[in-house]
Amino acid sequence: MLIGGVAGGLLLTGCQPGKGEEVKTTASDDKHYGRTDKEKQRDERVMAESFFSEHELATIAVLCDLILPATATAGAATEAGVPEFIEFIAKDLTSHQTPLRGGLMWLDNRALYAFEHTFSACTEVQQKELLDEIAYPDEADPEVAQGVAFFTRMRNLVLTGYYTTRMGIDDLGYKGNTPNVWDGVPEDVLAKHGLAYDEAWLAKCVDQDKRNIVAEWDEEGNLLT
Repeated sequence: MLIGGVAGGLLLTGCQPGKGEEVKTTASDDKHYGRTDKEKQRDERVMAESFFSEHELATIAVLCDLILPATATAGAATEAGVPEFIEFIAKDLTSHQTPLRGGLMWLDNRALYAFEHTFSACTEVQQKELLDEIAYPDEADPEVAQGVAFFTRMRNLVLTGYYTTRMGIDDLGYKGNTPNVWDGVPEDVLAKHGLAYDEAWLAKCVDQDKRNIVAEWDEEGNLLT
């Protein structure tokens, strides 16, 4: 069910200051770092509002953990606070509200028709059976097109929410921009493609003691230093 999710996961865009608005930031304010006063006020207002009902939030939580369950190296989506992220996004980007609420209703109706229970009340086996119908767009029946669109949106939100949390970032092993020393393409990769470095060039180009020296070339394209 994760297939196709990562590519579409980055569907959210950040707010930009309005024309003529002065950007004022407070480095010591960790909660609102990099936000203008107007944005801070809006954030507080959005956070104080509610959109989803308890039943809808419970269904979202089930979906989150079916899409991204716990693994040996990281917790499940709910442990990373992804349902709360989706609730915030629905309030912050209101274009998500109708598709998400409508999709949750569609999923419950589908579950009631198939198993006489709402989706969150179904067994995990039943839930996965329902999701298998809509998790693979290229294989889905046209009659479940609304469900496919809903699940694709939900999957994108779950992946975006999870992999922008500390838990998700740590699980990816992403360290950001850090200084390192490059000593060429790894030997196993070179061997896989039947390639090898020329030792003379390797000594000239991958000598970290000379990494601050600007290369010089002659008129025929030969490396001098």
